[in-house]
Amino acid sequence: MTGVKRGKTAAPRVGFIAHLDTVDVGLSPTVHPQILRYEGQDLCLNAEHDIWLRTDEHPELIRWKGEDIIVGDGTSVLGADNKAAIAVIMTLLARSSGEEDHGDIVVAFVPDEEIDLRGSRVLDLERFPCDFAYTIDCCELGEVMIENFNAASGKITFRGVSAHPMSARGVMVNPLMMAMDFIDQFDRNDTPECTDGRDGFFWCKDLVTDESEGRLSMLIRDFDRERFDDRKRRILDTAETIRLKYPTGEVRVDLVDTYQNMNHALQQDPRAERLLFQALEDLEIARKLVPMRGGTDGAILSAKGIPTPNFFTGAYKFHSRYEFLPVPAFEKSYLVAAEICRLVAMGGGLLKHRPRPIG
Repeated sequence: MTGVKRGKTAAPRVGFIAHLDTVDVGLSPTVHPQILRYEGQDLCLNAEHDIWLRTDEHPELIRWKGEDIIVGDGTSVLGADNKAAIAVIMTLLARSSGEEDHGDIVVAFVPDEEIDLRGSRVLDLERFPCDFAYTIDCCELGEVMIENFNAASGKITFRGVSAHPMSARGVMVNPLMMAMDFIDQFDRNDTPECTDGRDGFFWCKDLVTDESEGRLSMLIRDFDRERFDDRKRRILDTAETIRLKYPTGEVRVDLVDTYQNMNHALQQDPRAERLLFQALEDLEIARKLVPMRGGTDGAILSAKGIPTPNFFTGAYKFHSRYEFLPVPAFEKSYLVAAEICRLVAMGGGLLKHRPRPIG
């Protein structure tokens, strides 16, 4: 779903994008939101099922003492990821006068971000005609993403040679053993569960085998483009090693790039980044740059030529029954969007199209 709200100010078109879907983690699909006042006490989300949001288990609550908190009832996710962003964008449209306070505001709501970013992949850019844009998604007050992983997926197929065990010596090639030997070539600490920050990783995500064939699903992630390319070469080189070890077997590798680091596009056209940082400064919101260990719709759009950083909704504990959204942080998300539009309407040096120095 896309749309444009026209303004009377001659200014670049600014876009806002949010995803419609909410993650399925096996909880109830029905959300029962409620607003509770947090005064430092544990919050009872659901008395019938004895579900509590406890301060000692979720110390992020402490900074919001004396504030209203939006929560679910503990039987589902709250769905702030990413319904909170939709609410911010719709409020922005409702409160924009359409006069001198903004230029054209372009909006898109897309499906499938939680699944595989497919919504933004097929978004018709003629229906989203903006100079730069913002995703609003995830994360606590002040958090900003101007970089994310480069990502690729690999499908490695191991074709063995089946044989009856009574006559298997020197004949059988077990695809399971081929796959295990392949996996064993990679550092056990170079994995999602052993890395954080700006570390990349390999993730052996799924392995299915029978007597004749094994299929390994592998994900590759890195912020740095050169290291990312080295990781893909490592997979190809390792496949060759297994081919040499099992000369009567076969190994096939299919690698597909899935998304890119948005930072490259923001270096080429940093207007969206500059406006976002200025909006945070104007509103006295401390900026927290977070390297996004995943992908966003903004990464897809940035690769298509629309620089698209991400900023916070204000929520915590995504993808869990304990997801919560402090009302003041939620309101600040809206104020950032509104301030960006005000700055765009004002124009000035922030909107000069000059590449950001690398480094």
